[in-house]
Amino acid sequence: MKKYVLLSGWILSCLLSVAQTKTATKSVPKPASGRNIPITLTPLKNCKVYLGSYLGTGRTLVDSAMLNEKSQGVFKGDKKLPGGIYFVVSPQMTIQFELLMDDIQQFTIKGDTSLKDQAEIIGSKDNDLFKTYTAYSVEKGQLRQQLSTAYKAATNKADSTRLYNSLTTLDKEVQQYRTNIIQQHPNSLLAMFFNTMKTPETPAIPVVNGKPDSTYPFRYVKEHFWDDVAFNDDRLLRTPFFEPKLDDYFRYYVSPEPDSIIEEVKYILLSARTGKEIYPYLLTKFTNKYMNPEFMGQDKVFVYLFENFYAKGDTMILNPASRKTVTERAYSLMANQLGKPAPVLNLTDTTGKTVSLYNLKSEFTVVAFWDPNCGHCKDEMPRLDSFYQNKWKALGVAVYGVNIYENEVPAWKKFITEKKLSGWTHAYQTKAAKDAEERAGVPNYRQLYDIFKTPTLYLLDKEKRIIAKQLSLEQFDDLITTKSKL
Repeated sequence: MKKYVLLSGWILSCLLSVAQTKTATKSVPKPASGRNIPITLTPLKNCKVYLGSYLGTGRTLVDSAMLNEKSQGVFKGDKKLPGGIYFVVSPQMTIQFELLMDDIQQFTIKGDTSLKDQAEIIGSKDNDLFKTYTAYSVEKGQLRQQLSTAYKAATNKADSTRLYNSLTTLDKEVQQYRTNIIQQHPNSLLAMFFNTMKTPETPAIPVVNGKPDSTYPFRYVKEHFWDDVAFNDDRLLRTPFFEPKLDDYFRYYVSPEPDSIIEEVKYILLSARTGKEIYPYLLTKFTNKYMNPEFMGQDKVFVYLFENFYAKGDTMILNPASRKTVTERAYSLMANQLGKPAPVLNLTDTTGKTVSLYNLKSEFTVVAFWDPNCGHCKDEMPRLDSFYQNKWKALGVAVYGVNIYENEVPAWKKFITEKKLSGWTHAYQTKAAKDAEERAGVPNYRQLYDIFKTPTLYLLDKEKRIIAKQLSLEQFDDLITTKSKL
């Protein structure tokens, strides 16, 4: 893991083409509120230019200014813009150059569309500070590149050691420079950037009671990963490095086990709660991530979010359509969480008799919801039967197959016969039973089992508790094989 990344590598090269901006130190009185940012952008005339900002991993336009015959205009408003990294956008929607938006939003911008790296930001202390760091960072970045190239090309141990030591010394020097800025200008945007970007230096493995504690470096980095970062700071959203760092944290330092994720999400959201923009942004981010998660069982995180945030009033941040989607999805997932008893199924078989899921006596039960006219089902159901006939049946597995469309009974029966899906319990819900449920206002099995695609598969244990769901047949086979040996 890299101990740090030069800010120029993050912002200058990739994000802030204003790296070489010229700034002056003209003093401008601080207004009570609002923004007033004159801009001159030659040779553009009689056209509209825009002010944009980063927003998480995306970008958004936040203001516009009409340029006159002299290429002059003003970004103006009664309210200040949140601090962060902003950029000027041409009428053709191309980014011209970028700048830092501090709290004193009474500075001046001067630029030329053909000289993007020579834009001037006049009257902004944060941009003055950034200019000084930029010059230093560019110089040290170039030196580091030279040393790194030489290190890779070294042909003997002496040169490798010397160049490695030089790189280490340079890294420490730059880190110290950044630390000095944080200490000397703690309220600056640059200090906030450095605090957000930094990753704790990995410590050496300590020896405890005569044994090396190999997990300590990981624990240390995890515990200090967010030192000096305030999750309620809306300015975090207007940097391009906060959200990637957040994603890395969950990818590398948080267990994929849902309870571990819940603890982290809870801490972050409660810490961000007073943030006007970042709190709803993070709540929405986590909602989208765990509503349809990458790994089985992590939908428990979404259910937690619904029960502890949305159900307690935070649905107000959603529009009506999103509120409906989140609520319906939550109620669908509540009934089929891992470890919980499977919802009751009392359906009708091919002979017209009622067959109950809970009456099946087996070590395991595979519940398969499918559609005889679904192309994927036509491939997967015979494959499921092959696993069942050749292996699962001998391991005490029962299959409860459900046709999800009551008006497809002839096609369903035909498919069962043609593909010889024998030994299963085949069932469907009659229209009369479905109508009765609707009149009673009770949830149907489609909601209880979260059936939004076919086929949808579940694996239950002997007591009909949910062991697994939404896996491939091969994954189900591996799980059944493993659990059969326990």
